[in-house]
Amino acid sequence: MIQDLFAMMNSFASKYLFWIDRHSITKTDIAEIIIISFLIYNILVWVKQTRAWNLLKGIIVVLIFVMLAAMFQMNNILWIAGKTINVAVIAIIIVFQPELRRALEQLGQKNFITSVFSFDSQKNQERFSERVVSEIVKATYEMAKVKTGALIVIEQDVVLREYERTGIPLDSLVSSQLLINIFEHNTPLHDGAILVRGERVVSATCYLPLSDNMELSKELGTRHRAAVGISEVCDALTIVVSEETGNVSIAVGGELYRNVDAEYLKGKLNFIRKGSMDVARFRIWKRRMKHVQENDEASGE
Repeated sequence: MIQDLFAMMNSFASKYLFWIDRHSITKTDIAEIIIISFLIYNILVWVKQTRAWNLLKGIIVVLIFVMLAAMFQMNNILWIAGKTINVAVIAIIIVFQPELRRALEQLGQKNFITSVFSFDSQKNQERFSERVVSEIVKATYEMAKVKTGALIVIEQDVVLREYERTGIPLDSLVSSQLLINIFEHNTPLHDGAILVRGERVVSATCYLPLSDNMELSKELGTRHRAAVGISEVCDALTIVVSEETGNVSIAVGGELYRNVDAEYLKGKLNFIRKGSMDVARFRIWKRRMKHVQENDEASGE
C-alpha cells in the first residue's frame, strides 16, 4: 500500500514537477510532508470549531501589518513585535486553556489510540445488564409522561471521579423506582445530575460543566447545557428529560439529540452496555443519530 503510494507520487513528480531536484527528496521527506499536512489540517479544523477561530483571524491581520513593517523597514514596530511575541504566546495558552485541554482529551479518545494501546482489560465485558437498560428506559419515560426533569449520566470508559465527588454518595442498585424517587419534585436529591457506573447509581446532585456552545438552541435550559457540557469532556452518554416539554434527549460527543423515543434510547444503551467500541458499529450509530437530529429539525422540535 505504501509502496503504491510512493510510486504514484513519483509518477506525478516526474510528469508535473520535473523542475524539482527529486534526487534530494527521500521517502522520509515525503512521509514527513504527509504527517505535517495531516497535523496542520486537523489543527485548522479544531481551531475553526472553537473560539480560537476569531483569534486566528486577528493574528493573521497582525502578521500582515508586521510583514508590511518589515517591507518598509519600520524598525520601531518590528522591535515592539519582537518583544511582545513571547508574552503573546503565553497569553494565548492561558486564555484558551479549556479548548486546548478539550483537544487533548479528544485526541486521547481517538479509536486509533485505543486500538494500539489497550489500557482497559475489561474492554470486551458488559458494563451493565439488560435489567439496568430496562430500568433506566422505564424510569426515563415514566418521568417524561409527568414532565419531571431528570439528568442521568451513564459512565463509559472515562471515570468521572471529579464529578462524582461534587454530589452525594449513594452506591445503590439501579431501579426505575429509585430514579423516579430521586428526581421527584421537592425531594433533597432532585437537583443536579445522577451518575450511573455499571449496575449502580454512585452519586446524586452532581454538578456538571455547562457547555459554551453558541449553536445550542436558546430554548434549552441549564439541564441541557450541562448534559452537552459533560459529553464534551468525556465519553459519557447523558439522558435529559425536559421539565417544560417532557421530551427526552441524549447528549454524547458534544452533540445533543432531541426528542428520542424509548426504542431508540434502549438501542443506544444496549450499544454502550456491551462495552465494544467497534469502529463500523460506532459510525452506523453516529449516522442514525444524525438522521434523528435532522428529523427533529425538520419537524421544528
